[in-house]
Amino acid sequence: MADVITLTMPEPASADIIAEDIPLDVYYEDKDVIVINKPRGMVVHPAPGHTSGTVVNALMHHCRDLSGINGELRPGIVHRIDKDTSGLLMAAKHDRAHVHLAEQLKEHSVMRKYVALVHGNVPHDQGTVDAPIGRDTHDRKMYTVTENNSKHAVTHFKVLERFGDATLVELQLETGRTHQIRVHMKFIGHPLVGDPMYSRGTRGLTMNGQALHAMTLGFVHPTSGETLEFHAPIPEDMESLLHSIRNR
Repeated sequence: MADVITLTMPEPASADIIAEDIPLDVYYEDKDVIVINKPRGMVVHPAPGHTSGTVVNALMHHCRDLSGINGELRPGIVHRIDKDTSGLLMAAKHDRAHVHLAEQLKEHSVMRKYVALVHGNVPHDQGTVDAPIGRDTHDRKMYTVTENNSKHAVTHFKVLERFGDATLVELQLETGRTHQIRVHMKFIGHPLVGDPMYSRGTRGLTMNGQALHAMTLGFVHPTSGETLEFHAPIPEDMESLLHSIRNR
């Protein structure tokens, strides 16, 4: 006698994004673009497991219109920073602005500088990590330096302050791959303090999320052609960690 298999298909989940009255630290805003300082712990756009409380939910409430180029779940989002990375992020209010800003990112003309606290004593005052990044075959949620199915990735770094067992560095992105700074710093033996994925073990220093802050953002305005540049100070949690290290 043949088996009978019955399947019950769930209703497809709605892609509608709910606008939420979430405070935003707005650094700049006009009819074309908005620049915000994202707090650590906030996801940029809705994804499985994060359907609310994101930057997009907040922007939907704050702005009447956002570009639709990246689809229903990522309106206005031109670039991203990780959930546990704080700092400056730009979003486009219409498609023309989005295309203009995205082209600048593609041409590597957007200035993106970060500040990070990394483990160990970085020996060189400055340098460049030029190493391709792709998916880690052992863990699909992670990325690694690899020649297989990878993308060109370049990160420039400069030492700001040394503490013996840790170093404060400034990093400038030439490309913008997923987890790029975190992967590159691990690759050269100096993973970020507090990084839950690429710095397993506290090594004596702890923080709620990686000690990484998008400090400077500069780009050409899509309408006026003016060069805009914004700076966000190191957030309180990271500054507190630095203060404790300096005074131990």
